[in-house]
Amino acid sequence: MSEPTSQVPRPRLSLTWRVLALSSLVLLVLVVLFTWLGHTNLTRQFEESRKESNARESREIELALQRSEIGLQRIAALIAASPDLGPALAARNQAELVGSLASQWPTLQLEAGIEEILVFDADGRQQAEWGEGQLDQDRPMQDWVHQVMETEYPLSALRCANDCRQYAAVPILVEGASVGMVILSRSLADVTRQAQQVSGSDVALLVSGSHETEEEPERHLTNWNGYLVALTHAEHYLPILQRAARMAMLNDILETPLRLQHDGRDYELSVVRMEADNGRRSTGFFLLATDITAQIRAIQKDTRNLLLVGIGGWLAAELLLLAILLRPMARLRRLAGVLPALAHGGFAEARSAIPISRSRLEDEIDVLEGTTLALSEQLETLEREVSARGAQLAERVDELARERDFVGSLLDTARVFIVTQDEQGYITLVNDYALTTLAMQEERLLGRSFDEVFLSRGGDGDNAGEEVPQEERSLTTADGLQRTIAWYHAPLSRSDARAARISVGLDITERKLAEARLTWLAERDPLTELYNRRYFQEALGSAMRRGRSGAVLLLDLDHFKDVNELSGHHTGDQLLRRVGDTLYQEFGHCGIIARLGGDEFALLLEGADTRRAISIAKQITPLLDNTGLDAGGQLHRATASLGIALFPIHGDNPADLMANADLAMYKAKESSAQRWHLLSTLERAKDELQERVYWVERIRQAIDEEGFELMVQPIVRLSDGDVRHYEVLLRMRGPKGALISPAHFIPVAERSGQIVQIDRWVLRHSLRALSHVQAQGISLAVNLSGQTLHDEELQQFLMEELSATGADPRHLILEITETAAVTDFSSARGVLQALRDLGCRTALDDFGVGFSSFHYLGELPVDFIKIDGAFIRTLITSPDSQVIVKAIADIAAGFGKLAIAEFVDQEALIPLLTSYGISYGQGYYLGKPALLSDTFAIASS
Repeated sequence: MSEPTSQVPRPRLSLTWRVLALSSLVLLVLVVLFTWLGHTNLTRQFEESRKESNARESREIELALQRSEIGLQRIAALIAASPDLGPALAARNQAELVGSLASQWPTLQLEAGIEEILVFDADGRQQAEWGEGQLDQDRPMQDWVHQVMETEYPLSALRCANDCRQYAAVPILVEGASVGMVILSRSLADVTRQAQQVSGSDVALLVSGSHETEEEPERHLTNWNGYLVALTHAEHYLPILQRAARMAMLNDILETPLRLQHDGRDYELSVVRMEADNGRRSTGFFLLATDITAQIRAIQKDTRNLLLVGIGGWLAAELLLLAILLRPMARLRRLAGVLPALAHGGFAEARSAIPISRSRLEDEIDVLEGTTLALSEQLETLEREVSARGAQLAERVDELARERDFVGSLLDTARVFIVTQDEQGYITLVNDYALTTLAMQEERLLGRSFDEVFLSRGGDGDNAGEEVPQEERSLTTADGLQRTIAWYHAPLSRSDARAARISVGLDITERKLAEARLTWLAERDPLTELYNRRYFQEALGSAMRRGRSGAVLLLDLDHFKDVNELSGHHTGDQLLRRVGDTLYQEFGHCGIIARLGGDEFALLLEGADTRRAISIAKQITPLLDNTGLDAGGQLHRATASLGIALFPIHGDNPADLMANADLAMYKAKESSAQRWHLLSTLERAKDELQERVYWVERIRQAIDEEGFELMVQPIVRLSDGDVRHYEVLLRMRGPKGALISPAHFIPVAERSGQIVQIDRWVLRHSLRALSHVQAQGISLAVNLSGQTLHDEELQQFLMEELSATGADPRHLILEITETAAVTDFSSARGVLQALRDLGCRTALDDFGVGFSSFHYLGELPVDFIKIDGAFIRTLITSPDSQVIVKAIADIAAGFGKLAIAEFVDQEALIPLLTSYGISYGQGYYLGKPALLSDTFAIASS
């Protein structure tokens, strides 16, 4: 084994001390946290108790002021009621007035603390005075006199000047009339003593404002602009107040009590404002100083106790942890000393240093010691095996040399580009295939930049310096051909100093051309080379997801089937290509044009509003009218119906929008005024679409669950009134049994393709009924839709049903409309002939709507011609209708056809129709529709 690289030994810290240090840190943090929480809780409780105490002291002072005020009013009332005072005042006898209270004045001073008595007459003039007053003569004295004399109601006031006094003014009554009033004043000394007794705090009375006295200047608190008129324990309390005045403003202490220290004690100073006369500049305040030293020291003591308990717990925990870790850590240190020797091959030394464990209950260290012993044995065995493998490795090196020669020859013969590059992207190796393709000498390539030789698809050096595992690059060969090379890059081992990565290139030119063709085919319509339905829907969905607005124009060619039927599908394909070229040339710059399939085209106009969409629609219809194709003398024009839907107004997803555009296109086909239609509102479009879906489901359910009902209307022979055949009419049973007219569901069935299934249902049930009534010589006439004419299995279906029901085909008359016959003449003629070959008779319904059908009448194999009811309704009053009906009757007779007049609703029509040679009539006058089951007494099913 090789010697390990020597390393400078790093200072080590025992795991034991790491555990102790970390646990100590955690425990000390917890001790500090709990101590802080305990101190915070004690402080909060103390603060709450102080708030309650201050509030209680304020209430007690207010109550004491109120009690003092009430007592002063009572004393004033007693003086006013003195028997000598009132008469003396009324008589304005000054000597008697002074004598009336002379005996009471000493008692009032000593017992009640009265400091001043003033007596006023009814005019507000002062008549007598006892004691020393502080009221100014221009004071509100006159206001008090007038108020008391007018209301005859006592008045109280609190005023502060040089000191604070309470005043009580009471009217003096003689025989129920006020003859004057008496005013008493008293200082707040009693209130101050009560406040000191209740709170247990030192109390001071402060008067703010201007002061006239110059006594005891130390009681002037300049910062508070006040004078202490009274205070308890002045020698102790006065220095506290003087210091508080220097520390905070009086208004601040009103909001929050001030705490301060004095002579090593903690005090809390609170202020209570007295409600005084607002007309004076002086205001009185009670200042209460509470000694809170005991509470503060108790909090500090409890906090110290918490901290000491926490520290003691920390020391105990650390000592216990140390005792637990000493022995296991000693065993770990022994293992730590053994492992380095094991790393240097001292296997026997390691096994001798570790004793075999005798413990029944193993711990993790026992497992570690056992694992170390097992590891020493395994490492010793492994070292012996490594020596044996060394010889084998030398043999393998020789084999690798031979393989390297083989790989070198493989690189030169492989049909791929193989290039190695250094870290700067310069070519260091290139195989023979790359040299042959480039027609260059190896010396000209080595050392050149890879990006210089093989250009990225985006341009020169777009990916220079980028570590991309796979990319495509362009290459121009010696013969000037442009090739596409797919490069696969992989880093090489750092042991190769010349090359940093290997690049393998595969020529994918043919594959890219095939992919481009497949992409074109996936997005394009092969016939017109316009976009196909899938690409159009993806582009529409992308525009909607980006929150864009716009319009979709859905275009369907009218009567395109006639082109295929009359001139062949190759002519139809030419017309479709011409329509596609016209749309692309004129409107390709406006948006995406696609052929959705068949004869349907669509335009996606992003950002187009209603005006823009209608403008383009108006341009398309005349443009296509002028787009035609001459096929062997037959001119086909590309007329079209166009539906317009706006997004997101008419749909917030491609499916709903295309459904609404399809609905608008059918509206355009139904319109005779214009060949384009724009949905008016989304709600209306959704209602129409929902109604269409509703009827599609109703029709499917009626077909599956026998939800239709057959009715018959007689066709009368006009010459004698004989009835030999009836026209079969179809109704749908509603939810409550009502019969629904086919006008509600037949148009939907024609658009959804369900009309063929309905025709088969009517034929099947009509043949079942015919099998019961044909013995009476009755024939039934059944209408076939234009789509059924294209049903290739119609003849086979009739043959099977005729065989199953046993009905005689000679009693079955099959009707098709003139419009369907003329529109697809060749198909109609073939189908009618096939029906006649089965033995059925045929009729041409609604004849006369288009006179172009006269040309085909002789070639159509029909037995009956039903004259359109629009001419019969106006036959009596309209000479034009008479000419047309007579002409139709003559032409029918000339071709050997029987004529049937529809909508015969009055008796006056019968002789006129007979005179024209019309054999049969049908209408409400001749017979109203009735249920087939009631008419022939058989079940319609």
